Amino acid sequence: MKKLTEAEQTAFEAAAFRRLVAHLRERTDVQNIDLMNLAGFCRNCLSNWYGDAAREAGVALTKDETREIVYGMPYEDWKRLHQTEASDSQKAAFEKNTPHG
Repeated sequence: MKKLTEAEQTAFEAAAFRRLVAHLRERTDVQNIDLMNLAGFCRNCLSNWYGDAAREAGVALTKDETREIVYGMPYEDWKRLHQTEASDSQKAAFEKNTPHG
């Protein structure tokens, strides 16, 4: 495997993140609960991780700001436009797969 420079690795990771975010913005039919049940993370997780990275770099971003970065719009707008009520089976799977501690 080719050894990447740190700059290349960072650039490629950033490009992959941007592509993932763009994909999730297009796939509004995929609900966060589906992502959580299948992959263990969702759009909100991505926005939280973004905020964590910003804080580690000394940049304070609010939860609303990081969610808007990931969703491409204010979170409340996205929920109103795209979020559906979770089914009983989705809720049951979420409860089964979510660690409670």
